[in-house]
Amino acid sequence: MIRRLCLVAATVLALSSTAAHAHNFHMGIADISYNERTGSTEIVHSYTAHDLATLLTNLYGRQFDLGRADSEAPLRRYVEKQFYLEDANHQRLPLQWVGYKVDADTVLIFQEIPHVKLEKGSRIHNGLLIDFLPSQKNTVNVQTNGPVQTLLFDQNSIDQIAP
Repeated sequence: MIRRLCLVAATVLALSSTAAHAHNFHMGIADISYNERTGSTEIVHSYTAHDLATLLTNLYGRQFDLGRADSEAPLRRYVEKQFYLEDANHQRLPLQWVGYKVDADTVLIFQEIPHVKLEKGSRIHNGLLIDFLPSQKNTVNVQTNGPVQTLLFDQNSIDQIAP
C-alpha cells in the first residue's frame, strides 16, 4: 500500500512539474459562421491566454493581465492588424469588435460583420501569434454554406481563400 502511494505521489509530482513548464505546441482556433437570425457573419477566436499576454508584453514592454480593462485596447489593435477578411475584390470587410472573455487558460475573442454573409472566394488573413511564435498553428473553421470547411494557417500560409 505504501509502495502504491509513493508511486501515485511520484506520478502526480512528475505531471505537475511538466505542466509548470511552458507548452511546446502553440495553436489557436477560430470559427466563422453565418447567423441566419441576425444576417451577420460571426467570428469566435480561441487562443492560449499565456501566449497572448506574453506577446503583448513583448510588443509594449510592460506586463499584461488580460483580465484588466486596460488590456482590451492593445489586444484589439493586435487582433485587428493580424486577422481580417477581404471580399473577392480585395476590399476589407467591416469586421467589428464585439468583445472578449478571458479565463486562466483561454482568451475568447468575438467579432462580427453585421448584415453580411461571407462569400465563397473571400480572403482570410490570419497571422495571429504566427508573427511571434514560429510554431503557431491556427485552425479556422468556416461554415457559411453547407458543411464546415477547415483551413490551417501557419508561417507558410497566413492568407487563404474561403471555401
